Amino acid sequence: MKLLHTSDWHLGRSFHRVGMLGAQAEFIGHLVATVREHAVDAVVVSGDVYDRAVPPLAAVELFDDALHRLAGLGVPTVMISGNHDSARRLGVGAGLIGCAGIHLRTDPSASGTPVMLSDAHGEVAFYGLPYLEPALVKDEFGVEKAGHEAVLAAAMDRVRADLAARPRGTRSVVLAHAFVTGGAPSDSERDITVGGVAAVPAGVFDGVDYVALGHLHGCQTITERVRYSGSPLPYSFSEADHRKSMWLVDLAADGTVTAERLDCPVPRALARIRGTLEELLADPALARHREAWVEATLTDPARPADPMARLTERFPHILSLVFEPERAPDDPAVSYARRLAGRDDQQIAEDFVAHVRGTGPDEHERVVLWDTVDAVRAAEAVNEVAR
Repeated sequence: MKLLHTSDWHLGRSFHRVGMLGAQAEFIGHLVATVREHAVDAVVVSGDVYDRAVPPLAAVELFDDALHRLAGLGVPTVMISGNHDSARRLGVGAGLIGCAGIHLRTDPSASGTPVMLSDAHGEVAFYGLPYLEPALVKDEFGVEKAGHEAVLAAAMDRVRADLAARPRGTRSVVLAHAFVTGGAPSDSERDITVGGVAAVPAGVFDGVDYVALGHLHGCQTITERVRYSGSPLPYSFSEADHRKSMWLVDLAADGTVTAERLDCPVPRALARIRGTLEELLADPALARHREAWVEATLTDPARPADPMARLTERFPHILSLVFEPERAPDDPAVSYARRLAGRDDQQIAEDFVAHVRGTGPDEHERVVLWDTVDAVRAAEAVNEVAR
């Protein structure tokens, strides 16, 4: 069975101040053409169909067009909701839409109930695990402490139990939206650390033939059977080196997996350039970035006058300007920035306690800080779902 694995469309999202709806529509056209060209048997979309819980009307219209075009091909499609989606809104009408071969899986309680498809070699069970917010689904899965690994493990227990009751030789595919250990994130994924440590081990998914992951925007292979397709378009300059693509997965009769990367259309190249303003304006090697979307990092010791206007003359599609003055190592601004770099909310809170008190928090205080940060994030997640 040939599967086309994609995810993280983020319909309705912009790239800095540039609307991406046209590029997203071009991708949908490319997706449909790819399904037809490669005689794909099933399409899997692993979450973050939309960019936010209440998407703009134009994004909903594009999604509606995508559903009609996929249904028109007669090729089954399985989709799950991601952490950017409203599971309830995305899942409206799922039963009726399923009659057209578009299977929306947005209800955590149905994680162990597969979509059954078949080919010449027998049946394939597709299990859709929508994004599982630990604080919201821990009771459904009967876990004592909310955590990403715990709820995903419980969901996979349901998958394995259902699969064990099916005829021997039934192949299996799991769609999941999660941060799996070993994956490389970018700046454009929304933080999902609420409910505990975000990353879960790939071993959580043991026992199935292929795991189609969503959430991280870079296409990557965790294991030969566990892969991220990545987003089809860039949504931050941290993705400048990404090769945007989808996975064409061949699931053989014995469950063996082979996968090929298929490139997605590139609306415009990304470039990150760095130096003083005069260097960026004069360096002939940068001429190749004239038509790219550009992020410029200025290293001038003092902020120069009208840098954006001057850079726009050379790079008409510049979108982002960052100031990182080159300073002496003992400059207070340097040391503060270094202390914050790469630190999460918990670590920053602990550092603040140490700064104002002179000593860091003890073990009890760390737990209090963690529970407080966790509670705030859980409340934000509940509000997001309510919207």
